[in-house]
Amino acid sequence: MSDGSDRLSKLAYFLVGGGIGAVVALLFAPRSGRETREIIAQRASESKERVLSASRNVSDRVTTYIDKGKEVVSTQKEQISAAIEAGKQAYRDEKAKTQMGAE
Repeated sequence: MSDGSDRLSKLAYFLVGGGIGAVVALLFAPRSGRETREIIAQRASESKERVLSASRNVSDRVTTYIDKGKEVVSTQKEQISAAIEAGKQAYRDEKAKTQMGAE
């Protein structure tokens, strides 16, 4: 799971770096202040949408992994319960055999 969080942090650093680079490029571009502010607002809105989309994707993946994990745990629990019950039944059968043989 640390591999996924490592990738996520690298992606976050990349996006932050890209955003900073875009802002710096816009500030040094030969445009009027109003045009620059409009572009910055537009890029910020686009970046916000990309971050929200990426976070939704990550959230969906995490939810999927959690659901799969729950299924695996449930299956293992059922198998263990069945094995325990089979062991109890075998014990009862063997106990009944020895009691019948002793009589």
